[in-house]
Amino acid sequence: MLNRFFILIIVLFVGGNLLEVEAKSKDIRSRELKHQYEVLKDDAKKEMEGKIYNMTPSGYMTVDEYEALSEYKDKSNLQIDIPKFQTPSDFKYVPKPLYRVVKYNDPPGSAEISLGKRLYKTRQVNAQGIVSPDFSMMVYPAVYYYTNSASVACDLFIIPLEDGDTNLNKILRANTAKKLPDPIMSTDKTIDNYAAFRTLTPVDFTPDGSKLLVKQKIGSREDGIWETSIYVYDFKNKVDYDLFEIRDAVVYFWEEYMGMNLDEKRWDIYPIGFDKKDPNKIFVQAFAFTGEKPVFLGTWSVDWQGNQSRLISFDKNFMPEVSVNGFKLIQDGIESYDAVEKEKELQVKKSEEMKKEYKKRVKQTKKMFKQEYEYTVKGLKQDYKDEYRDYKKLRSLSGNVESSELQSAYKQYLIDQARKDIDKTQKQIDKKQKEIDKIDSKIDKLYDATGDSSKFTPSEQENSSNESVES
Repeated sequence: MLNRFFILIIVLFVGGNLLEVEAKSKDIRSRELKHQYEVLKDDAKKEMEGKIYNMTPSGYMTVDEYEALSEYKDKSNLQIDIPKFQTPSDFKYVPKPLYRVVKYNDPPGSAEISLGKRLYKTRQVNAQGIVSPDFSMMVYPAVYYYTNSASVACDLFIIPLEDGDTNLNKILRANTAKKLPDPIMSTDKTIDNYAAFRTLTPVDFTPDGSKLLVKQKIGSREDGIWETSIYVYDFKNKVDYDLFEIRDAVVYFWEEYMGMNLDEKRWDIYPIGFDKKDPNKIFVQAFAFTGEKPVFLGTWSVDWQGNQSRLISFDKNFMPEVSVNGFKLIQDGIESYDAVEKEKELQVKKSEEMKKEYKKRVKQTKKMFKQEYEYTVKGLKQDYKDEYRDYKKLRSLSGNVESSELQSAYKQYLIDQARKDIDKTQKQIDKKQKEIDKIDSKIDKLYDATGDSSKFTPSEQENSSNESVES
């Protein structure tokens, strides 16, 4: 008898559990909705924590985040600050250089590129740049050194200067990151001659900045300069003109009238600049190196396209009037000790203020991320409730799932429920609008009590002031 009682209890217990499992197995969709809600909620929390963690950028990121950061960025839109003079940690006072803007081609024809030891160590240097007369661009030579042949080549690049600042700051902010990608002029980069160099040196702009005079020097580090060529770059048509005719004119004149073959001598030309009276004309001086002292071969002129070459003077003391149009930056002294110490005090004070502002901004940002998370979770929860509500309604409807009657009834339910949701949302909007109207009413009463005129529009204030004047 006792054994039968225990068997009955076991059967009832097991049977009850089986019925419960069977009931749960029939409600898989509700558990699926619950699981989906929990997963989305967990994802939202991880996203919030990731935003807070990455407020200070770290090396930990996903592949998608890395690829997003690795995308090409247009360097022309970069905001570049004026470089600051770095102060070593073991010095309290380091003299800071001061700069000023001066004429580039002054004295005329003095611009040259110096190939120092730094070029052979770094393999590339950027030489002194020349700024256009309207301070809209800077042209600078980039010099390259090739170790396999010990040769040197050169390119001319343009850096557009930023607007809305002083001329000095425009030049200080000029950065090679913003240079135009393609050079306007380039030398031959062949390496067939050992220790050969080819460099491009800007001489000057025309007064309107539309053309640039450039000289190319070709030579060798073992036996000096071989030849100087003259070019004019036209910014409007983006083309350069080789003024080789001036060299031919000098050779022809000295062989025809002086009986000297310059091709058998060591000689060269030196461009000075554009004629002050005629910007389409360029002055050039020529010298022969046949003895202890250079022999003056005359001052010549050539038009900017190289069509007309003329002898101006044989007087070595004659200096033609040349327009000096381009600008450059030079160091002009150093800041005083008092100024540097005062700046240091201001920087310390500014640094403390920036730290406070940074902490405040971090706190506000974290709060914003948490509010976004709470708003997202609230939306997920509401979506879960709506889906579960619709699912319960579907289960409560009797009939086969595939039957047209059940589908029609469920469709009508969804339509009615959508209308209810719209009405509910509209009521919430109306409630918020009433709250806003109450606040506006309180503000109007406050204005009326204090007599503050700031609630009036500018036109109303003007009308009221006119009425007071008339009265």
